[in-house]
Amino acid sequence: MTKELLVPTEQYLKAGIHIGTKFKTRYMEQFIYKTRPDGLTILNLQKIDERIRTAASFLSQYAPEDIMVVSRRENGWKAVRAFGKATGIRVIAGRYPPGMLTNPVLEIYTEVKIVMVTDAWPDRNIINDALKVGAPVIALCDTNNQSNNIDLVVPCNNKGKKSIGLLFWILAREFLKKKGVIAKDEEFTIPLEDFVEE
Repeated sequence: MTKELLVPTEQYLKAGIHIGTKFKTRYMEQFIYKTRPDGLTILNLQKIDERIRTAASFLSQYAPEDIMVVSRRENGWKAVRAFGKATGIRVIAGRYPPGMLTNPVLEIYTEVKIVMVTDAWPDRNIINDALKVGAPVIALCDTNNQSNNIDLVVPCNNKGKKSIGLLFWILAREFLKKKGVIAKDEEFTIPLEDFVEE
């Protein structure tokens, strides 16, 4: 018996959350369902769904102010901002200021207990800083990502606006449910459009 997915399969497929790249790293192979004739890799929807659940559980163990979500890649800006607004979690859409987590002399210095990034490569600076301060890292990873210094990999198409938007929309809903802010899916009334760039 397969567990029901967090959203209908069609919704995942429409957002292209499962579309990988033509490149795959050895670590990401476990999440790949198949490679299309044109060379594009397809991620396993069950595994994406499972990891989104795990990420929500993991994040819900922390207070919103102890979490930081970063997206250097512009495709994730709208999604992470909407996620921050919905959950009260701190987000940085754009460049992560170096030393923010590690240099107490800086005015922007802040402490976090866990970090989430939309792409391990452009967001590598905050991953390195999180490593220095001992904060676990959750990262959205496409088939071409490495998993070094990442505590939880969430496999997905981390380049598409629709894909990132849907993922953060689901994550916000699941986080609020686990926190007891809402009891069921229907109580999450923020439209997906708020998370997705048209």
